[in-house]
Formats: sequence, C-alpha cells, structure tokens
Amino acid sequence: MIKKQELPIKLLKEIERLYKRIISLSKKAEKYLDKDIKDAERERRRLAGTRLHKIPHNPIIKPNGDNWWESWQVFNPGVIHLDETTHIFYRSIGSDGLSRFGYAYSKDGLNGIQRLSYPVYTHRIKSKKFYYYGSGGSFGGCEDPRLTKVEEDEKIYMVYTACDGGLRVALTSIDVNDFIHGKWKWAMPKFLSPEGEVHKNWVIFPEKINGKYAILHSISPSVQIEYRDSLDFDEGEYIKSIYGEDKSRDGMWDSWVRGVGPPPLKTKYGWLIFYHGMDKHHPSEYKVGAMLTDLNEPTKVLHRSKAPIMEPDQVYENNGFKAGVVYVSGAVIKDGQLLVYYGASDSYICAASANLEKFLQALMKEEKLVFKTKIVKKKS
Repeated sequence: MIKKQELPIKLLKEIERLYKRIISLSKKAEKYLDKDIKDAERERRRLAGTRLHKIPHNPIIKPNGDNWWESWQVFNPGVIHLDETTHIFYRSIGSDGLSRFGYAYSKDGLNGIQRLSYPVYTHRIKSKKFYYYGSGGSFGGCEDPRLTKVEEDEKIYMVYTACDGGLRVALTSIDVNDFIHGKWKWAMPKFLSPEGEVHKNWVIFPEKINGKYAILHSISPSVQIEYRDSLDFDEGEYIKSIYGEDKSRDGMWDSWVRGVGPPPLKTKYGWLIFYHGMDKHHPSEYKVGAMLTDLNEPTKVLHRSKAPIMEPDQVYENNGFKAGVVYVSGAVIKDGQLLVYYGASDSYICAASANLEKFLQALMKEEKLVFKTKIVKKKS
C-alpha cells in the first residue's frame, strides 16, 4: 500500500483538486436533484387540478345475483340529465352471456340510486351469422350506450355497439315523453357503420353545429365528424370512418388512442371531450384523457391533457372481468359540478366528480405551458 507521504506532491495536489471538484459537482447535483423533485411535485399538484375525484362509495352499481340478466357484470353506462333526474343506462351481462341495457336513476346523480329489475333495451338481432368478439365477455347483443338529446328535438338518441354478425355502430331513438314515463318504445335500430368493419365509440353532439347534426366517430389520427341534415339513415347508408395511429403522440401516455368516451359537453371554453388512451408500454391499462375543441369548428383541438385525468388505481378497477380498465362513457354537468360515470374492470359502475370551472382552467393552463431550450455557446 502506498503511503500518502510517498506520493509526489504534484500528484497529491491533483488528487486533492479532483476530490474538491467531485464534492462541488456532488453538491450541485444534489441542488439540481432537489429542484427536480420540487418541480416534479409542483407538476404533480398542477396536473392534479385536472384529475377527477372518485367518490368514496364506489362502485355505485354492482351485479345483482337476483336478476339473471345482470348477475355477472354491469358496466359502461350512458348517462343523461333530464327532468331534474340523472338517468343511467348501463351494459349488463347475465347467465346467458348476452349483453343488454339496464336502467337506473338518481335525483342528485350519485346517491339514492334506484334501478329496474328488468332490462330496458335488447338489440334486435338481424344477422344470421354467429359472431363472437369477446368484447367485455359477452356472446353478443348491445354494448356501451351513449345517450344524447339534441337541442329542441323531442327525441333522445342512443348510439351503441351492436354485436350483430360483427361489431357495428347502431343508432336508435325514443320520444322524450315516453322516456320520462318509462315507456321503452325504442325505434328500430339502424346501422351507422358498414358490415365487415369493426367500429366503436361514436357519439352525437347535443346540439346542431352550423345547422347540422354532428356525429363524432374518430379522434385518431384526427378528429373526424359527420355532419348531417337528418339522423334518419336509409338502408345501406353508412358513415365512412378512418381510424389510425397518431404518430405525433409517440412517447405520450396516450400513444394508443382507443376512442371517445361520453357525448361532448358544451362549455364556454369549448366542447369538453373525454377519451380512452393507452401507453404502449402498459397495453393492459385503459386510462382517460380530456380535450377541448372549438365550439364552431369542433375538429380543431384547443387543449389536450398531457397526463391521464383518471387511471385504474383502485381495488375495484383491478379486480374484475378485465383488470386495469376505467372506461368513461357518461358525463353530465350539474350545479357547476362535472359528474363522470365509468365502468371499472368491466364489472362495476363507478362515478367521479370535479368542480367544472377548476377542471377546465387546469386543463387549459396545462396546454399553455411553453418549454424553452437554453442555448449554450461554446467558448472560443
């Protein structure tokens, strides 16, 4: 072992200099690390403004073993607030493996939920071809209802996925008066998507845009809307929808966009649209994002969340038929509060809420952040 006094003085000084340099760099590293931690904490708190708060008594609706048609799973609700009541249509699967729609309602939207003991909608099968897609665990039927009342129309429109010789988007309607009084006189459904193509997650805007009905049918690789004078579709008249990967989202939490959630909500800042996304590194988890689009030109995205506003982090979202899934399909604005309804692990129905104004402000501020690159000049 070489003793200190045996080393050349010049080498000792160099070692001492390097040691001091290492200590100095270490202190700087700790300083920057502390700053990064603080910045990350500030970012977490900022993003928390756009996160939805899951209500403590989730799930609000569970499978009912006393009713054979909803004894296995209840999930993915469509919601509409009408006549001072929040109406909830939900997908159910029972002992025969078919998917149907049940009905529940609540005055405040979260408590005192009442539900009917029988299904209120069953898809009238048209195709003679047996088709099993395994979507949500059913052997067919109707899936994932989205409800919309358009402006002064005296009808409520319901868009859903029909497992009918394939997965296709279907549309039916009911008179508002019949709806309110529980007379389930649904119109014969029409297909909006062509045979031989798989489409899901289409929604109708709650008011006309530039005098026309608007159907949002894709947000990836861009927002795509079909404008129509009427929602009456002739036999064989379909919407051509293109779904593809948005390369600009590579590296983001929603690099794989699955589709739109509830029908758009109108706010003073734009159309609030929720959607489902996945990280390609975690393909088993469904997460929820939000965007604001222009009121008059809703294909124009104004703001978009840079982090999920909801993700599967609760027991009931990770212990069901399909673990790791939060699937938002219903949303209403009530007394300044944003109420969001979702399916958890394809087995339960849950709800979350947020102050609407605070939520929107956080969403908009998130998109206005500008990251500047510092240019360092080399010494000549």
